Amino acid sequence: MQPGSARPQSAEMTPGPGFRYRRNTRVPSGDVVRRLGGFPAADVSDMMNRLYTMNQSIKPLTPRGLRLVGPACTIKVFPGDNLMVHKSLDLANPGDVLVIDASSSVMTAVIGDLVSTKARHRGIAGVVVDGLVRDLDGILALGDFPVFARGTTPLGPLHRGPGEVNYPVSVGGIVVNPGDVIVGDADGVVVVPQGSAESLVERLDARAAGAAGYQSAVARGEFSNAWVDDMLTGNGLESEPDLG
Repeated sequence: MQPGSARPQSAEMTPGPGFRYRRNTRVPSGDVVRRLGGFPAADVSDMMNRLYTMNQSIKPLTPRGLRLVGPACTIKVFPGDNLMVHKSLDLANPGDVLVIDASSSVMTAVIGDLVSTKARHRGIAGVVVDGLVRDLDGILALGDFPVFARGTTPLGPLHRGPGEVNYPVSVGGIVVNPGDVIVGDADGVVVVPQGSAESLVERLDARAAGAAGYQSAVARGEFSNAWVDDMLTGNGLESEPDLG
């Protein structure tokens, strides 16, 4: 063999971080997930002080009426590859949401209609992709499988790795851990950290009656903006004479 003709060691796949997977058995209770699914993503975001909402680039590509809720099965892929997405179909629990960190890549699609159809058969609730998808007509034909992503392309992925399943990922600017609850609707996607899910849904339930009453009053035209003046006064602002 000629000197320098061997494959560089830096090109080899290695075990460990970047090439690993596991099954997540630490999942939130089904009751908590179901109850969270009854609230709009905006309400969930508000009750978490607006800190766990994915950025607006992650948007619904399927009909706006399709809501998404379920524990996260997290997947990290190398840009342009989806080998570990296929493996995740063997590891996700029924009702999970596949949450795919593709590093915001616009190189290739990460999923298409075949992966979506397989996922639906496995009972997966839907998919969130920080990247692109393809075969949108085929995904739409499924009728009830919500997909959120940055957009579409006809260009398909490779199937070589590396990647990870059920390790922390970053999607839409938010860190997502396995088992965090994903809530998505026409407005976008919110992530509920698993450890906060039960207390959050209790606070949402407690606020629901008051919020519904306030919305009904506004719909009737019964509201006051006195609170705005209180805020302005509290900040030291003074009104000036009207222009004559």
